[in-house]
Amino acid sequence: MGANSAQKIKTSHKLKAQTSKIVSSFKTPSMNCTMQKEYMGHRDGVWEISVGRLGQPIIATASADYTARIWAIDNSRCLLQYIGHNGSVNSVRFHPNRELALSASGDCSAHVWQAAVDWDMSKRVSSLEELPIASSERTTANNLISNNDEQDDPPTLRTPIRELLGHTNVVMAADWLSGAEQLVTASWDRTANLYDTETGEIIHTLCGHDQELTHVSTHHTQKLCVTSSRDNTFRLWDFRESFHSVSVFQGHTETVTSAVFTREDKIVSGSDDRSVKVWELRNIRSPLATIRGDSAANRLSVSSTGIVAIPHDNRQIRLFDLSGQRLARLPRTSRQGHRRMVCSVAWLEDSSVCNLFSCGFDRLVLGWSVLPVKDA
Repeated sequence: MGANSAQKIKTSHKLKAQTSKIVSSFKTPSMNCTMQKEYMGHRDGVWEISVGRLGQPIIATASADYTARIWAIDNSRCLLQYIGHNGSVNSVRFHPNRELALSASGDCSAHVWQAAVDWDMSKRVSSLEELPIASSERTTANNLISNNDEQDDPPTLRTPIRELLGHTNVVMAADWLSGAEQLVTASWDRTANLYDTETGEIIHTLCGHDQELTHVSTHHTQKLCVTSSRDNTFRLWDFRESFHSVSVFQGHTETVTSAVFTREDKIVSGSDDRSVKVWELRNIRSPLATIRGDSAANRLSVSSTGIVAIPHDNRQIRLFDLSGQRLARLPRTSRQGHRRMVCSVAWLEDSSVCNLFSCGFDRLVLGWSVLPVKDA
């Protein structure tokens, strides 16, 4: 087959794909998405957001302002501010069953710290917050609330329980391995470290990536983790046997910004190449589905029902199912949504007010209600 005819076939396929994409975008939206909450207080970009364990109505954020914060979901108050790092806080994750948090930082360390919050403080809501506010007045009210919050500073914690050292460059992310007796960090020094949570000692250094690591995420029940890297790959590390095995997934053409496990034991990866791919754990050769976007994908999240929320560089957040079908795009107007790059999203399964959270380079932390149209 000549190069010209091959090119023609390619072009016609492309046109078909684009046409079907246009058609699918006109379908009636299957999800009803509305912004419900704003969490104000960070003084610089917010890199990551994560949710508390089941039954804990709290979220945590990691910011370039050198702090991590814990917030009450329902009334948007900051319950705790962690100021123990000496650099940007790049990730924060709650312990699966204890009141602890794990943060990773530009200061080349990760910290474990006490994440117990004062619930009485969260109930002391200012009368202003209880007033029903017309949307035109909301901005003014938010300014007043955030100023009030700055005068009434949240409790501040400076000292970690455990400091995890050993990396020679920025630590981009850290997560608890299933059971939380160990934890994993991912660094710009091109390695991931497996630590003993209790002692803070390095058990194993995971080598193999050719460029800086960007993210790490662990499996909810198995001793597995995935590391993402600027080398365009992500790696699946298996710690279930004493002999650690690793699989390398090569499907992206630019930096892999995150990879996370789904409840059905698939992996979803996002990249600066503007694609998100869904993979079978046992098939590293080719993805089950590829979602194409028009902007780089950042730290994504998959709900227990298999909805992939993708935060983009272009300020959008889009929702897809695991077969790659588009479900919705979160609204973005002058009154709701992000004004700059969206860095991270997180689903919460058991909240009545918000079930999806997002954070961005605009310092905004937002809570959303995402419901199937029939439930909304």
